[in-house]
Amino acid sequence: MMASLANTRVLVLGGSSGIGEAIARRSAESGAAVTIASRSADRLAAAAERIARDIDTAVLDTGDNDAIEAFFAEHGLWDHVIVSSADTARGPMREMPLADAYAAMDSKFWGAYRIARAARIAEHGTLTFVTGFLAERPAAGAALQGAINAALEGLMRGLMLELAPVRVNAVSPGLVDTPLWDNLSTARKREILDSTADRLPVGRVGRAGDVANAVHYLLITGFASGSVVRIDGGGAIS
Repeated sequence: MMASLANTRVLVLGGSSGIGEAIARRSAESGAAVTIASRSADRLAAAAERIARDIDTAVLDTGDNDAIEAFFAEHGLWDHVIVSSADTARGPMREMPLADAYAAMDSKFWGAYRIARAARIAEHGTLTFVTGFLAERPAAGAALQGAINAALEGLMRGLMLELAPVRVNAVSPGLVDTPLWDNLSTARKREILDSTADRLPVGRVGRAGDVANAVHYLLITGFASGSVVRIDGGGAIS
């Protein structure tokens, strides 16, 4: 398992923190030549230091199609491309400005679309999206995020047919303890994580490494395509 990605090239969009960083670390530990990409050179450098492996970094904005096309034209074929980057506002529909809603859709859905359209992936390689269990279990105040995740999973299924034999899949996390929660006070963050853990059958919230392991499975198995791997501690059905 740990050497199963040897001699492969892995690109992680959104690899400078949280889930993306964990995916990059898992892939590097498994022998892949890993490149992490995001908009911030400083965050990329910090992530590369934390991963403590010989990985490459690339400043790339998934909202800039010209830059995306130039990047893939320059860097040749990838064996595995994972899209975990997103910046999505959350809140009640009638309170969220339309501009914020449009920006959220552009970031997570159209950002992934632009990457999928331009990416050059080796035959029998993989393209993997990170979505979210709100696609299956909507929540008040997060209708937009659920809709974006569902749209991304629908795109994945269509691309599975269109890009074959490249395998296209998605991983759908539940609540995961990542730096995205650090904008809250320590007490409020702890309250949310603990109350969620109490409701889940597994008794805890997710960790970035849980999602990275699910992505790793999709990279190394040769028979999963058009699949959504839910990694939510049972949250979608509990």
